Amino acid sequence: MVFLTEPSAQYKESFLQGLREFKREGAMQQYSVTRLSADFDTFVYRLSLERNSHILPPNIVPQMNFWLIDDDTYIGSLRISLALNDFLRRVGGHIGYQIRPSRRCRGYGRELLHLGLFKARELGLERVLVTCDEDNIGSKKVIEYNGGQFEDAVSVEGSHARKLRYWIDCTTQKDGETICPLT
Repeated sequence: MVFLTEPSAQYKESFLQGLREFKREGAMQQYSVTRLSADFDTFVYRLSLERNSHILPPNIVPQMNFWLIDDDTYIGSLRISLALNDFLRRVGGHIGYQIRPSRRCRGYGRELLHLGLFKARELGLERVLVTCDEDNIGSKKVIEYNGGQFEDAVSVEGSHARKLRYWIDCTTQKDGETICPLT
């Protein structure tokens, strides 16, 4: 069964396996597998604090973190920013997501974003901005599959690719159930 949940120590080993996959491809370098292995509970706790605007610096937008789980296996992560600052409005968007490398091209991206849009609606967002690099064809297809309406492409200083910016109406999301068969 595929579902979206808040980060939990219950999925520690699976998350760490996914983290190792991301690191092999050069992503998620800000995390140390060794440190997280030693104190995973603190990592999960810190993720939960990111929603509390009262303890965040003034330039940081509160966000909610979720994990996509399939049969007790960590598949990917989703972040929902509850507002937009200048950076998020330009290139980051309300929703960011990633699927661990070994689980890509199986429909999980479509599912993760679909469930994230339903969750965004539950959190009071009616319309969300979702972005991707112009050379990330898989993410572009996921966004469009989930109703993304292209607005524009913006250049990002220091990046090889422009950001494609899409808006999605959360009020049209039917429910939080799965939408596509996963292989």
